[in-house]
Amino acid sequence: MALSIEELSGRLQVLEDKEEIRLLKSRYLRACDLKQPDAVRDCFLPTGVRIDYQGFPLFTERDDFVAIYEKMACQGGVYDIHHATNWDITLNGPDEARGLWSLNFRTILTGPRHVTRLAVEYDDIYRRQDGRWWIAESVSRAMGVLTEQIGEDGSITVLGFGEVPTV
Repeated sequence: MALSIEELSGRLQVLEDKEEIRLLKSRYLRACDLKQPDAVRDCFLPTGVRIDYQGFPLFTERDDFVAIYEKMACQGGVYDIHHATNWDITLNGPDEARGLWSLNFRTILTGPRHVTRLAVEYDDIYRRQDGRWWIAESVSRAMGVLTEQIGEDGSITVLGFGEVPTV
């Protein structure tokens, strides 16, 4: 059975949309790691955003979220690594999609000599507005944690291990 040009065009659009969303999430995570608050801000819908990350207040303005990000992450001695995998993107229409992601997150804090690793699950909603995709909603839940203290002598002490307590 041959596909029509319209059917092929529709299938191609789905692939292109999913790739744009994948790149958007990558841009966001890379900007977080590189301490680029303006790039972080530019990933979220300008108005009507919902950011619900476990352990943080609910944000409905992207600037409020970026202010907390800058305060916590854009400091000397804070090194973050976000590695997202297992993406599952579903288009809910021509201008809305849902994305599920697994995240391997690590933060290195040189002051207290801590390394924390989190297993995180993201559930995002994306919207196309003004010809581009934006993160409209982002919910994250930590599934597991490992926090270690690195001693002056290089010894490692486990400070936290297992499930992440809900707040």
